[in-house]
Amino acid sequence: MTIEQIYTGCLAQGAYYIESQGEAAIIDPLRETTPYIERATKNNAKIKYIFETHFHADFVSGHLDLAKKTGAQIVYGPMAETAYEKYLAQDGEEFKVGALTIRVLHTPGHTPESTTFLLLDKEGKEHAIFSGDTLFIGDVGRPDLAQKKGSLTKEDLAGWLYDSLRHKIMPLPDNVIVYPAHGAGSACGKNMSSETWDTLGNQKKTNYALRADMTKEEFIQEVTDGLQPPPQYFAKNAQLNKTGYNSIDAVMQRGVRPMSPRAFETAASASEALILDVRSKEDFVSGFIPNSIFIGLDGSFAPWAGALIADLQQPILLVTPEGQEEETVKRLARVGYDNTLGYLEGGIEAWKSAGKPLDQIQSISASQFAEDYKKDTSIAILDVRKAGEWASEHLETALHFPLDYINQHMSQIKPEQAYYLHCRSGYRSTVAASILKARGYEHLINVQGLYEEFAVKGMPTTDYVCPSTQK
Repeated sequence: MTIEQIYTGCLAQGAYYIESQGEAAIIDPLRETTPYIERATKNNAKIKYIFETHFHADFVSGHLDLAKKTGAQIVYGPMAETAYEKYLAQDGEEFKVGALTIRVLHTPGHTPESTTFLLLDKEGKEHAIFSGDTLFIGDVGRPDLAQKKGSLTKEDLAGWLYDSLRHKIMPLPDNVIVYPAHGAGSACGKNMSSETWDTLGNQKKTNYALRADMTKEEFIQEVTDGLQPPPQYFAKNAQLNKTGYNSIDAVMQRGVRPMSPRAFETAASASEALILDVRSKEDFVSGFIPNSIFIGLDGSFAPWAGALIADLQQPILLVTPEGQEEETVKRLARVGYDNTLGYLEGGIEAWKSAGKPLDQIQSISASQFAEDYKKDTSIAILDVRKAGEWASEHLETALHFPLDYINQHMSQIKPEQAYYLHCRSGYRSTVAASILKARGYEHLINVQGLYEEFAVKGMPTTDYVCPSTQK
């Protein structure tokens, strides 16, 4: 028996390769098919099934391409409606993979079709569950992401989730291994652990949502409390996973196309393409193509691209570090951006050699930021961190300008005003500064230092106080 977790840190996502006696099954594959096919080929195994735990919202699954290339059958649990051929399994139905058995446990709640797959070893003993977004390590799936029908609410789904956990998962033996679809960093839950697997028994002891004395009403309250709006691309990815999408091979072939500076410039003008620069933040601020947007490949690239690029069909031209062109196109495709047109061959150096203009963003250290503040405490500061970070602590005079919802907050700032932008490390502030710069905001100072340094440098910080508790 082989069980391999294929974890992708950029998306905090776990796919699974299961093999026994020359047969294999894949659970929740990412868009690219090569990793799964290569594993099976290496072991002389045939991929028999592709099990989908639910309609993923945070990435485009590789189920369709993988099925076409291998002949494997796509399997969903009950209530999954798709525009393509698949096998709709019944609750309790079993599938053989070599000497192993995979049993379907319909566990609605995160979404109506959410299903947990229980793996039985060759003796028929419960060995592991592949819980998708039903049960995470330290958390459970948020109940507000489903494409709802009729009057179904997040409270309704939370109630279903409570029942699914109590009646389908918690009765299983404590030594059963829990393999979830996501870990810390995913927006599919609120409080996920950085661990990517655990025993069910330990989760019963440590996961707040599995407390034995918790009532359904308490559960519904806790799992729905404090939910932030999901990223805008979630619903679009879920729809692609239901209806289908372009072949990943065609997307890669089109996207990994080198362009001379002249061809790049012409394509940008003719197609109204977004110029996406994925180099390091330090390289970007020191010189970039005018009107380009920065989302660094060395950060949470795909989720930020999904949150900030509104149209999945947006034509995109890339500026990448040398050798990272294919990786960038692949990561964009993982979250549904299939319209990459090519990349700047030779990068920024080729652009400069061709005599093309570059733009810059002023960038300073935390120390310089503190010095500027001491000279003038009225400077305008934009804190682009997430709501939870802001609530924990922020600079007293800063304006909360979260990168996640930058479009909704544009009316708060003025083009003629000078702004200092900061986040936790400088990555998100560079993203925000690039967007503002492309929209005509010229007076920007990007802080590259760590947030923790601000207080050390004497800048006043404060904890958030809920208005309802103020006296």
